[in-house]
Amino acid sequence: MIDVILKKGKEKAVLQRHPWVFSGAVENVKGKPANGDVVRLADAKGAFMAYGFYNDQSRVAVRLLEWDESAGINDDWFRARIVQAVKSRGHILADANTDTCRLIFSEADYLPGLIVDKYADYLSVQVLTSGIENVMPVIIDELQKQLNPKGIFDKSDTTSRAHEGLGESYGVLAGSPPPDLVQVKENGVLYDINIAEGQKSGFYCDQRDNRRILAGYVKDKTVLDCFCYTGGFSLNSLMQGAASVTSVDSSALAIETLTGNITLNKLDVAKHYAVKSDVNSQLRKFRDEGAKFDVIVLDPPKYAPSRSALDRASRAYKDLNRLAMLLLNDGGLLATYSCSGAMDMETFKQVLAWAALDAGKQVQFIYQFCQPEDHPVRSSFPEGEYLKGLLCRVW
Repeated sequence: MIDVILKKGKEKAVLQRHPWVFSGAVENVKGKPANGDVVRLADAKGAFMAYGFYNDQSRVAVRLLEWDESAGINDDWFRARIVQAVKSRGHILADANTDTCRLIFSEADYLPGLIVDKYADYLSVQVLTSGIENVMPVIIDELQKQLNPKGIFDKSDTTSRAHEGLGESYGVLAGSPPPDLVQVKENGVLYDINIAEGQKSGFYCDQRDNRRILAGYVKDKTVLDCFCYTGGFSLNSLMQGAASVTSVDSSALAIETLTGNITLNKLDVAKHYAVKSDVNSQLRKFRDEGAKFDVIVLDPPKYAPSRSALDRASRAYKDLNRLAMLLLNDGGLLATYSCSGAMDMETFKQVLAWAALDAGKQVQFIYQFCQPEDHPVRSSFPEGEYLKGLLCRVW
């Protein structure tokens, strides 16, 4: 196994079991490993520190896997990680009211660059690192043994693969291709989702708990669900007795799927209004029309993909939340989220404070939302905590 030698003084993060070694921390490489090869990471004196995936094209030169020198990084090692990840979600898999969840969450499950989501009888996979790409035959085989899915579909059509020198990948990996619409159940709510053409892996199961919690506040209220996608917050609100729900998304496919999901759950279509529009433009239109709502949900895409984008993203979050605050009735509730890992909770609270000031509103934070347990956060990898939200009362 090829040795990658750290620069002197760069050992601290590795000793604390952070899984990333940046290229600037590498002194030299004793040999020529191929991208995705498992290498031995050593300190400046040559002493073993960890094993990890190597990639000379990535800013993260080594993604660490194992800190025990006696452990063999072989097929059995990867199979054991998959078994462990699936076992830890056993109680979710056994829930009769939910048949969708995240099975493998990259670094959090010690498989850096691997995302696996379960949608009823199908698995959707995203492969983001060259190391995982190299062991995919083993991963697919073990996933089949553990879950016996009807099919495994590759949704590795993300541009982030380019950072690892990988092209986009898309298509059936095993079994049958998913139908145009796969019906899943989450907290008793039914969804028809499009795995092949939907965003990310096909559905956002990271909001599972938050949808249920927020639905407890909406009975007899008027709700505005922005960036609604296929209707997670909209459907839960209607199920829990909202007076009306207005859903806004720029995607025609999302609006079409949401409309179908209203019918699928036998909900009152007269209480639902779907708007295909850019959210920021629509919020301004609502403002100009004098529209008001009791509850507003903001679940935008990732505005800050990196720390360098945080200032620009903060301005975007502030303007979005300011517009929403102007549309709330006095004492109304704003459920606002950020899926940007670079945006920590304290910064997010500060952004909302600025938005309130600009809107001339008073705001109370009454609940903090987070990602669910199938999106765990390793204590040594706080970067895995990406989803955060606040329930705000606004006057």
